[in-house]
Amino acid sequence: MNIGIPKEIAPGETRVAIIPETVARLIKKGHTIQFEKDAGLASGFTNADYEKEGATLVPDASTLYANVDLLVKVQRPLAHPAGKHELEMMKKGALLAGFFYGLTYPDAAKKAAEQGVDVISMDAIPRTTKAQRMDALSSQTNLAGYKAVIIGANGLGKIFPLMMTAAGTISPARVVILGAGVAGLQAIATAKRLGAVVEVSDVRPEVKEQVESLGGRYIEPPREEGEDSADLSGGGGYAREATPEYLKKQQELLAKHIAEADVVVTTANVPGRKAPMLVSAAMVASMAPGSVIVDMAAESGGNCELTRAGEVVDHNGVKIHGVVNLPAQTPYHASQLYSRNLQALIDYITKEGQLQLDLEDEIVQGALLVHQGAVIHPKVKELLG
Repeated sequence: MNIGIPKEIAPGETRVAIIPETVARLIKKGHTIQFEKDAGLASGFTNADYEKEGATLVPDASTLYANVDLLVKVQRPLAHPAGKHELEMMKKGALLAGFFYGLTYPDAAKKAAEQGVDVISMDAIPRTTKAQRMDALSSQTNLAGYKAVIIGANGLGKIFPLMMTAAGTISPARVVILGAGVAGLQAIATAKRLGAVVEVSDVRPEVKEQVESLGGRYIEPPREEGEDSADLSGGGGYAREATPEYLKKQQELLAKHIAEADVVVTTANVPGRKAPMLVSAAMVASMAPGSVIVDMAAESGGNCELTRAGEVVDHNGVKIHGVVNLPAQTPYHASQLYSRNLQALIDYITKEGQLQLDLEDEIVQGALLVHQGAVIHPKVKELLG
């Protein structure tokens, strides 16, 4: 199979889909690899690094897209500076693998079907044990959770750890983390390593043991009247969307913890939906000047009422970071992990160098959005009506 690695065109994207070490492994499996000039440069990988491992340099995107059987990307396809949409630049029957976000951009799936391009969405890989090595969403949000805490620490005018000095004792910083998914758990671990006191809120009671194993203090969630709060556990490690009444109870519960926090990291997301609003303007106003909020859900509306995606808002001395695309701030390791995820996927869907999509396979069913000119993913089809 002829695999193509383009240079990412989304603003601020520094990652590359496949790195040189993976090129060597794929060539050993019988694939040929082409890459666009400077595709890996922003991630720390030169053209010479790719050529050394056996990949062929292609000077322009148009030639690359038109010739490959599989195009591997990080970001979803967009209008290319060369003049056409990336999907229009691909040959009919080719396969695109990358973060596609079909539940958020279903029209892109429709466009892919019209162009005769098959799509495997890396954000739709099932979060199962069998698919663990391909789970790019987890590998990238893991890094994002780490980076969010570093941003919070850098923005805080205090140190994180307890420090006993001849001049007196410095109390540890208090960090509140909202959401204990992959990003939240890594945020807990990072904040604890830096020496902070960490409190964690999540509507899924089953994560309590994980939180406490990392040294965090679990904030017990409220219960909906007549229901066990465990009913808010959703599939794939996510929480399901809560009712407005439940969110109000949760905000009331969190208000005291947030008022005393030095840093708040929010990670709560529901796939395909607007992020739940957990931190109100009033709660921000209760925080001490100099405190920091890092909102990891900024791209989907934000968990904080005052968040603006891609901006740092100063509200009475409290800095609210509307962070976007955090993995792109650690491009070397983010690309390394994503490249390994893609290699695992390619190994899974090919045999002796040839593509073999088993439409009855659970991983293929979960991640294949478009096939042979039709949108086949049930949820994306539903969104398209």
